Amino acid sequence: MSTTNAGGLRIGITIGLHQPDETLWNNGIKQNAVFLAETLRRCPNVAAATLVNTTAIPVTSALPWDLERWPTRTFDEAKDALDVVIELGGQLDAGRTAYLKARGARLVSYCCGFEYIHAAEAVLFDKPMWGEHLFVNPRYDDIWIIPQVAGNSRSFFEVLRRIPGRVVPFVWSPVFVEERARALPNAGLFEPRPGPVRLSVLEPNIDIVKFCLYPALIAELAYRERPGDIALLQVTNALQIAQRNADFIALMNQLDIVRDHKAVFLGRHDTPAFLAQHTDVMVSHQLENPLNYIYLEACWQGYPLVHNASLCPELGYYYEANDAHAGARRLIEAIDTRGDAPAYRARQRARIGRFLPECSEVVTAYAALLDALMRRPVR
Repeated sequence: MSTTNAGGLRIGITIGLHQPDETLWNNGIKQNAVFLAETLRRCPNVAAATLVNTTAIPVTSALPWDLERWPTRTFDEAKDALDVVIELGGQLDAGRTAYLKARGARLVSYCCGFEYIHAAEAVLFDKPMWGEHLFVNPRYDDIWIIPQVAGNSRSFFEVLRRIPGRVVPFVWSPVFVEERARALPNAGLFEPRPGPVRLSVLEPNIDIVKFCLYPALIAELAYRERPGDIALLQVTNALQIAQRNADFIALMNQLDIVRDHKAVFLGRHDTPAFLAQHTDVMVSHQLENPLNYIYLEACWQGYPLVHNASLCPELGYYYEANDAHAGARRLIEAIDTRGDAPAYRARQRARIGRFLPECSEVVTAYAALLDALMRRPVR
């Protein structure tokens, strides 16, 4: 599966387990740790990449993933056998940091969340995150930032952590979406249906970064132009706001697609199943997070995706920024061309190839990052 150097670096990537039988499938941060491990194992200067749990939850066979494919250890089990620790899903405190530094290990902060936005919302909207217990580690040897969060959060990381950051390649693998979809009809792959389409909006709706309003406006514009071609607009993760938020209700009631009873607002759903069972076209929108797992999952499975993610404009049906009119034009195009499913899926998978752990350019970039890290003295 991977090529490693027996004399190479031993790398630990942190995760934070909260249950003895916790799955990897429900948490993007843990999936990111797995994708990074799959990439690093392919680097010629890496001997091993291990997931390292930083909580008190034991690592046992109760964990529902292949511990041979993705070796997982507790921090205490792994701490004396690591040359580099990449803090990703579980934070290391001052004591653990000091222990690693005394051994000569390097510590990297791998940043894959839009933390500036989380911090701003915590302050402005009284959504406490740290309170008086905020710990900002001053001893990182490097900061690695994935591109979709660099625009809003790079300086936030650099100023607080007192060290320059580096934008690193984003990595993704279809291993989880394929596992979840395996039991679905046709392995969850998109199959075009005749007649009017079902539109799905799957934004989490927990902040303005990924919110359903613009997708609803795009669907509305397409519906005004081609009402006979749209059977239903389905907005998931929106049941609570559709029932309780007067402003959201008032906005939605301005739309013809809502007035004509062609829109439903639903709770949470499993993404592969919802795509397979209810979706003909997925419509999406983001602010300041222009590359997202769900875009890659939908495109890998062959679903027509209308989106504004500027870091992957070659995927799906791209519209720029907040242009709902352009989004509606791309939506209509997706409706008209959805019958080309096998060829579309093949094109999407080929274009996603630049993000996969086996991509040679990605592997080369991470090998170079590790070489540069090891040439610098420990902080």
